[in-house]
Amino acid sequence: MLIKAKILISTVTFSRELIINKNTLASLLSCFIIATSVGLNAAQLKSLGSVLAPQNESTKARYSFRNPNQTLAFFGIQPGMKVAEGLPGGGWYSKILLSYLGEEGELVGVDYPLDIWQHFSFASEEYIEAKESWAKAWTNQAKGWGVESSAKISAYTFATLPEALNGQLDAVLLIRMLHNLARHEDKGRYLGDALATTFRVLKQDGIVGIVQHQAREDRSDGWADGNAGYLKKSVVIAAMEKAGFELVAQSDINTNEKDQAGEGDKVWRLPPSLRTSDDNIAATRAIGESHRMTLKFRKPQK
Repeated sequence: MLIKAKILISTVTFSRELIINKNTLASLLSCFIIATSVGLNAAQLKSLGSVLAPQNESTKARYSFRNPNQTLAFFGIQPGMKVAEGLPGGGWYSKILLSYLGEEGELVGVDYPLDIWQHFSFASEEYIEAKESWAKAWTNQAKGWGVESSAKISAYTFATLPEALNGQLDAVLLIRMLHNLARHEDKGRYLGDALATTFRVLKQDGIVGIVQHQAREDRSDGWADGNAGYLKKSVVIAAMEKAGFELVAQSDINTNEKDQAGEGDKVWRLPPSLRTSDDNIAATRAIGESHRMTLKFRKPQK
């Protein structure tokens, strides 16, 4: 496998700077090895590697924790697919996906439903008002990134995904965003409705890829309810199966055993946020980013 990976790497054109960047080469090598195991062909492998290599330095600095190469390969994301990305935010994954999916593909950004924001303490009236035009604003922002050979772009909320998309998507990526739906579930069934909508818009055999801050199973349910950013894997699996999905596979791609969060710990104490670590930044930097589950689900055929 290592010899094959080296041959594949040689087919990609690198700049001199990238050739001497060991972290970049290691990242691409992992991409080729894992992607080969899930059945991507040589052209698709080259595309994924060549998309990741030229990203800006702030994006590449997080590859060791977010592992976009292995993660997208594990979920089976391929050029030409029609993919929805939940809570795309500033576009860390979006920029990669727009380039990787290519002109034959489509990326659908999906934000939380508008009425969930009233439950966030930081959400001012101005913030919520801005969210009313989020879909148009995010679409324009994404088009302004200047991604060459970009996939088509559209955007909705989980509450406004149109019926025209029913059964149309190849995959939905829910990356580090389920905790906010879960923590407010009792105020509006946000998690249940979002998963039902996800089921609706996916094709038969369509994939849901989940990356989520993971709480240890022996932690209290009260703490691991999403308010601290963490959810238990068993809770996520149960919610997905209740929504009609089948668990296909799970991976330790995004695990970080240094993060042993418990009562009183919030995920935002860790990089890149470091919001609650004023007195202990050195220790939290040493932990790195959060411990995360990586789960692949399928919408079963009728």
